[in-house]
Amino acid sequence: MKYLISGGNGQLAQAFIRAFERMTIDFIAPDKARLDITKSDDVAEAVANYKPKVILNCAAYNLVDKAELDHERAFAVNSLGPKYLALAASRHKSVLVHFGSDYVFDGKKETGLYTEEDQVNPLNQYGKSKLSGEEQVREHCPEYLILRSSWVYGEGKQNFIHKLREWASTQDFLKVASDEFSVPTCTNVLVAMTLRSLETGVRGLWNLTNSGYCSRYEWATVIADSAGLKNFIRPVSMNDFHLPARRPKFSAMSNSAISTALNASIPSWKESVELFLREKA
Repeated sequence: MKYLISGGNGQLAQAFIRAFERMTIDFIAPDKARLDITKSDDVAEAVANYKPKVILNCAAYNLVDKAELDHERAFAVNSLGPKYLALAASRHKSVLVHFGSDYVFDGKKETGLYTEEDQVNPLNQYGKSKLSGEEQVREHCPEYLILRSSWVYGEGKQNFIHKLREWASTQDFLKVASDEFSVPTCTNVLVAMTLRSLETGVRGLWNLTNSGYCSRYEWATVIADSAGLKNFIRPVSMNDFHLPARRPKFSAMSNSAISTALNASIPSWKESVELFLREKA
């Protein structure tokens, strides 16, 4: 089975690349100079030349606050790009795997974790662009797998674990939001469950995260304990940071549906964070 990976420099794409190299799977992961998903010709040429069985769209605009002003770029990458990939996948009968976000929800649900059936209502431009991308994939590609995830981390610098450790190296006292809840999700878990989904023929839209949920403050304390950080971490409100983009206070998603479909036990967020940091030590 041949795979085409977009967004090859990102942390999720790199996790797939490491797994594919280890498993000797046939793949190609062009850099942005050769595959800019916002350019229809780039996408059409790459898919036509390589003829992948599966396209993994790991390209994304993830700068949540910057997207409030730079929303045209956010929509280009998160919506228009997936449309071009979906059209090319449909034309060549490829499966398109697209990664979504918990920010399609507004955080107002009070009766449990978000499921695939819950109403979407993004609060910011980033969330709106991600929702639009899902819609483009569903409209233009019959063979799709959309996996919504949250608080993704792995090898790389565009994640909370790296940022917290960076802040801790220059500040004795840190402030972290205690009223923002979601699910930290490891790229290794995303890779394993994505490949299992493809192997078993799962299609459609699913929530794929680690199990359980936590506040960002709880996540920070686990990172600090696991990494041996001695900084004082103070829980504060999200409002204290005066960020440009509104964020859902509670966007934790349930992975129950996909766990059942795959007959898989997905590890807790805490277990995966501790394992990830042990392996980096």
